[in-house]
Amino acid sequence: MELNKREAFFAAIFNGFLSHKDQFNDANPDEAIRTCWAMADRIIYHSERVESPREIANRWIDKNIVIVDTETTGLDREAEIIEISIIDCTGAILLNTLIKPSKDIPAEATEIHGITNEMVEDEPSWKEMLPQVLELISRGWVAYNAKFDARMLEQTSGSRVDPDYFGVPECAMQLYAEYNGEWDKKRRKYKWKKLTDAATSLNAWPEEIDENPHRALYDCYLTLGVIRSIAGGKK
Repeated sequence: MELNKREAFFAAIFNGFLSHKDQFNDANPDEAIRTCWAMADRIIYHSERVESPREIANRWIDKNIVIVDTETTGLDREAEIIEISIIDCTGAILLNTLIKPSKDIPAEATEIHGITNEMVEDEPSWKEMLPQVLELISRGWVAYNAKFDARMLEQTSGSRVDPDYFGVPECAMQLYAEYNGEWDKKRRKYKWKKLTDAATSLNAWPEEIDENPHRALYDCYLTLGVIRSIAGGKK
């Protein structure tokens, strides 16, 4: 029976281990097998990626790609955006606004980001801000947890716009995970870390703004700091 790609890589790695097992007399057989599977998974993972994390970070900076962050009423499929910030890789603020949602902000959400119903009472609706958002992200965009922010843009917009107009964002959390190099054997990918953990590890806390994490603009600058650090300090 023909082996699939993962099994074939494992067989090659494990055969190499067996041919040199005299160098690993104290190795636990079960652990050796798990390690060989992990090595096979990493080979497959990287075979689908042509750029290193540093190359990706520098490409984003050279392109001056925009960075997006949102704060929301929650995390579920009914949640809406109540704040959005967009900056570019020079640190210029392109958009930074609160949004008045169609429903009240739950207290548990306010406890995280500090945004209250009173704060958004006189702010524009998402419908009003949507054209500007679409224009700013039209050439591509990055977010730290790109899958989440993309979902929030789509579900807050509802049927107002085709989801294809939002494009496919690139993910700074995946970038940091690959740069950090901590492999998750169970999930067969690099471990994702919180933005604050990434910034602490890289000493990438922003100097541009004096505010607390969990607000959109601050987290945009935090993401930019992580990207710049991975790029090698390129400004």
